[in-house]
Amino acid sequence: MNNMSSTNAIKINVFFYVSFLIIAIMGIIFGNAIKSDYSFLRVWEYQNIIILLLGIPFLFIQTKANLPNFLENNISNKQRFFIPILIGAAFGIFDVIIIKIIMHPEPYLELPPFLQPFPYSIFLYFSGAFEIEVFYRLIPLTLILLLGKSLANGKYLNSFLWTGIVLTSIREPLEQFPNGELWFVSYSLLTGFLMNFLQAIYFKNAGFLASITLRLGHYLFWHILLGIYVQYFELQ
Repeated sequence: MNNMSSTNAIKINVFFYVSFLIIAIMGIIFGNAIKSDYSFLRVWEYQNIIILLLGIPFLFIQTKANLPNFLENNISNKQRFFIPILIGAAFGIFDVIIIKIIMHPEPYLELPPFLQPFPYSIFLYFSGAFEIEVFYRLIPLTLILLLGKSLANGKYLNSFLWTGIVLTSIREPLEQFPNGELWFVSYSLLTGFLMNFLQAIYFKNAGFLASITLRLGHYLFWHILLGIYVQYFELQ
């Protein structure tokens, strides 16, 4: 990649990142505007935006870490968007079937903590996906791969890569360790690890947009569409 194309790639990385920050800010404004109508509303603080600025330096070094830029030319939109969103949707549908249909078939009396009113839910869960991908993928995997590339002329880069993939994949399921029967705990840990594992693979092979698209596919069904169903059908 020549200097001009490298510069353009970085500009595109920054454009998408800033656009995502703007969506998050819009969500904060929207949330604060309707907060008085919902006692359970989850609203970001502006400190979240400041913290997300930590990801900006990593937009400039994706190529140095042997990672694709956000719109890498040799990666198709099928690989970047279409397949990841289908994979994420499959995880979301499984969660709806297991947790809502099987475990909680009776109507909810109010929106549970993992659901928020529509259309605010679009902003909140997009921002949440963005935050997770910055701190579970963009920052740690870029650092790990840069370190692996710099040691012994990259001799152990593959070992660093798979160590980083596994560590970043187990983080979320352990942080959100569920309660309940053994089968449900096992299901949550396994699917949580597997989804994060696939996201890390897509991040390495197709870039940040592929990773966040996979998560958004999950959130579309698990948080947003399920929330619409509960809000407009079960609570009416």
